[in-house]
Amino acid sequence: MHRRRSHLRVGLVVPLRGPAGIFGPSCEAVAATAVRALNATGVLGRQVAVRVVDGGARPRDVAAEVDGLIRAGELDAVTGWHISAVRNALAPVTSGRVPYVYTSLYEGGEGRQGVFCSGETPARQIAPALRWLRDGRGVRRWFIVGDDYVWPRASVRVTHLFARQLGLEVSGTVFVPLGTRDFSAVLEHVGGSDAQGVLLYLVGQDAVQFNRAFAERGLHERLVRFSPLMEENMLLASGADATRDLFASASYFRSLATASAVELCSAYVHQHGPDAPPLNNAAESCYEGLMALAALARRAGSLEVGRMQAVSSGTGYDGPRGPVSFAGNHLEQQVHLAAADGYDFDVLARL
Repeated sequence: MHRRRSHLRVGLVVPLRGPAGIFGPSCEAVAATAVRALNATGVLGRQVAVRVVDGGARPRDVAAEVDGLIRAGELDAVTGWHISAVRNALAPVTSGRVPYVYTSLYEGGEGRQGVFCSGETPARQIAPALRWLRDGRGVRRWFIVGDDYVWPRASVRVTHLFARQLGLEVSGTVFVPLGTRDFSAVLEHVGGSDAQGVLLYLVGQDAVQFNRAFAERGLHERLVRFSPLMEENMLLASGADATRDLFASASYFRSLATASAVELCSAYVHQHGPDAPPLNNAAESCYEGLMALAALARRAGSLEVGRMQAVSSGTGYDGPRGPVSFAGNHLEQQVHLAAADGYDFDVLARL
C-alpha cells in the first residue's frame, strides 16, 4: 500500500518517435496547458502532475515501462494519444489497477475494465463523412490505403459495411508497414483503378509521405482524399501544394470556433508562445483525456476504477469540442468535416 501523495500523477503516453512522433511535441505542450487549468482548483484535493512515457516505442516496451511505474507507486492514472497496438498492450497492465483514458480516435469496441475512450470511432467519424462526400462531391468509388496494424485493418472491415449501406464501392485496398517512405507501387494501384477518392488510414509521417508522392504524380488533380487522421502538423509537413481536395473528419480542429476552443487556443499561446507546436486534434485529445479523467474522478470522489466505472455514464463537461459526456466508457461528442486550406482546415459541416 503506497501512501497517498500530494500530487495526482498521470502517465501521459504519447509518441516521441516513429511515424506518429510528429504529434509528440504538441501533445506534451497541450497536456501542460491542461495541467495548468486543472491545478487552478485541483482534483480530489490534489495537484496534477504528468509523467511522459514514449508511446512510440514497441507496444510491449511501453507496457513494461507503465507496469513498472504502477508497481513502484509512481502513477495514479494513465492517458494519452497512441496507436491501438499500444492500447492493446497497455489495457491488461492498467486493468483494475489505475484508470486509463485512451484519447485517440480508434476502431471502436474497447470494453476492458477501467479503460475510458475519449476519441472518435468510425460510426460517428467515417460513415457520415462518406455520406457527405457522396452527396456533396459525388464520390462513390474509394481506394483504401492503410498502415498494417490494428486500427486500419479493423476500420477497413467496418468501412466495407458502411460502403454497402451507402451504395458505395471499394475499388481496392492496400496495407503498408508503419514507417513506409516509398509509396510508388501503391500509387500505381491507385492511379490505375477506377476510384474517385482515396480513403487514408495512415498515421503521421506515413500520411505526409503519401500526400507528397500523391501530388507529385498529379493525382490530386482528379482524386479526392479523405482521412480521419489528418491534422495541422501533417498539413504543414505535407505542404500546401500536396493537400488540395483533402478532407478530414474529427471532433476538434484548430479553426473550430466553440467558446472553449477559443479559450484553449488563447491559454496555449499565452503559456507556450506564438512559436509553440501547432494545436491539432491528436494533441487536443490529450487535453480532453486529462479533463475526462478529472470529471470522472470528481464524480466518483475517487480514482478507484470500479467507482469510476459505476458513475461514468452521464459524466460530462464543456470543453474545446463542445459539450461532451460519457455513455458507458465512451465519450459522446460532435464530429465535424473539414477541408484542408493551406496549413489549416476549413470546417464545412457537422456530421
